[in-house]
Amino acid sequence: MDELNNSLVQYKTIESTLQNTLVVAQTTAEEVKKVAQQKAEQILNEAKSSAQKEVDELKMEILAKQKEMEDIKKQFDIYKAKMEALLISQLELLKDINKEN
Repeated sequence: MDELNNSLVQYKTIESTLQNTLVVAQTTAEEVKKVAQQKAEQILNEAKSSAQKEVDELKMEILAKQKEMEDIKKQFDIYKAKMEALLISQLELLKDINKEN
């Protein structure tokens, strides 16, 4: 009877140890899962931030290129106006020369 009681106590001790081990394993698994979730969220946030930064940089580059294009158009309009004025003055000069002859 004592031997059975001792075995029973031993098995209860083993059962308690196994239950504690299972609780520790479950707690560890939950912590690992939580850390993994936090890491995934951090990676996602960093990716979103990086993508937004690139979008903002591209928008700024587009605005700079649009301004550059507008400046070039203005310069071209000025060039056209100067060429037109030059051609008109040359035409007037030719008319004056023809009147003199």
